[in-house]
Amino acid sequence: MPFQLHFTESDLLRCRFALSPLFETQEAVRTLARRHRHGYHLPWLRRIREAASALDLEPLWLLMPDGGHNPDFICPPPIGPFATFDEEIAGVRAVDPEVAWADMALALAERPGARESATGRRLLADPARAVRELADLLEQVWRTLIEPYWPRLRALLEADIAYHSRRLADSGLEGLLGEVSTQLSWNGSTLTVKGTRGDHHQVLGGQGLVLMPSVFVWPEVVGGHLEPWQPGLIYPARGIGGLWSEPGERTPETLARLLGRARADVLCALDEPAGTSALAHRLGLAASSVSAHLSVLRGAGLLTSRRYGHQVLYERTPLGIALAASD
Repeated sequence: MPFQLHFTESDLLRCRFALSPLFETQEAVRTLARRHRHGYHLPWLRRIREAASALDLEPLWLLMPDGGHNPDFICPPPIGPFATFDEEIAGVRAVDPEVAWADMALALAERPGARESATGRRLLADPARAVRELADLLEQVWRTLIEPYWPRLRALLEADIAYHSRRLADSGLEGLLGEVSTQLSWNGSTLTVKGTRGDHHQVLGGQGLVLMPSVFVWPEVVGGHLEPWQPGLIYPARGIGGLWSEPGERTPETLARLLGRARADVLCALDEPAGTSALAHRLGLAASSVSAHLSVLRGAGLLTSRRYGHQVLYERTPLGIALAASD
């Protein structure tokens, strides 16, 4: 059944992109329990297996039914395009317990027996304590499972936003949403998200829409956030295929001999636009070395650069693409 979002003219003027470390954190928790997603993240799953087994994720999993409502208060829309996890988790801790209770009750109702379970009863009996417990658990997940890999994830998400911001300028919102996912279709002033459970309609009413790429939501599109939060649409980020690959795995030997191993690795790592610090973290090189390699590659006509927000993003030119694909 479809999930539909109804726009007014003012909503079209209030659409924005954002990324959310908190959303990626809770979506990573969901991925651990959804085996059909594991194939996209096997290297990460192997690395975090021991740390994940030490966490009691049952309270979060209970609130994550497979389809239907999931609590918005544990992953509200980000307050800005580059919100930090600490800023976002502070918002979770400050949520009104009555709002949290209603949100949890909706989610528990989606799963037979969840509300009557020991964990479900405990969460609803003291919503203020439940908010603290869930926030603490999300912070544990962030510190142990996500934060060590966040530079890699953030680089991919920022590259996606940069790409889709350009596509928005080129083709407008209707054209952009048609490219984001085959689950999305536009008719008049209504956006339909196909393949969701339940027949739900949401009138944006001038609030606009937050568009958020996600690594862990892949390959699904998720529409969410009921009042009092701004509605959001979470879609799979581009470039996930190379997310967990290690430096040099995709660098052709002939290219490494031509350019030098480190410089060739920098060129081949730019499947998606990225900044100096993200590349340095991904490749295990000093930022100063990566900066020098980027300068040489750009001077040779293999890269272009442009400023996006607080950083400069580099991407391959057609010549750079051809060289990186050589064998």
